[in-house]
Amino acid sequence: MSTLLFRRPVDEPGLEAWRHVHNVIVPPAALSLDEVRERAGRNLLEVVHLGDVLVGCTTVRPPKPGTATATATVIARVLPGHRGRGFGGELYARGLEQARELGAEVIETVVLAANEDGLRFARKHGFTETERYVLPGDPSEWIDLRLT
Repeated sequence: MSTLLFRRPVDEPGLEAWRHVHNVIVPPAALSLDEVRERAGRNLLEVVHLGDVLVGCTTVRPPKPGTATATATVIARVLPGHRGRGFGGELYARGLEQARELGAEVIETVVLAANEDGLRFARKHGFTETERYVLPGDPSEWIDLRLT
């Protein structure tokens, strides 16, 4: 297997690549470039390439200061054409390592309920469902999961 390249999206092409993957995987929560810029300021975002080919992206939401339990959210997204090749596991392992470096004691993730591949991946990697919900103005169901 070739080596995946992880890069923080610091310029317009990088931010746009991250946005593209996010919007393909979670179309009900499609983001604008300005929204991605804002997220890049508070979360650890990375775009992932295999050579010159965009494969996926990651998000690590760091623990919030002053909370009783340091909880981070790790999200790994792999474009549909690249699934089933072990990339998701690599993205997830890197995000998990980053979350722990940020002091996380608890790891969570969130998956669009309609994303069966994402749910299967999360459960396979030890996550258990903690909550299902619908956001105001959006009929899509979301699932929060916690690493057990």
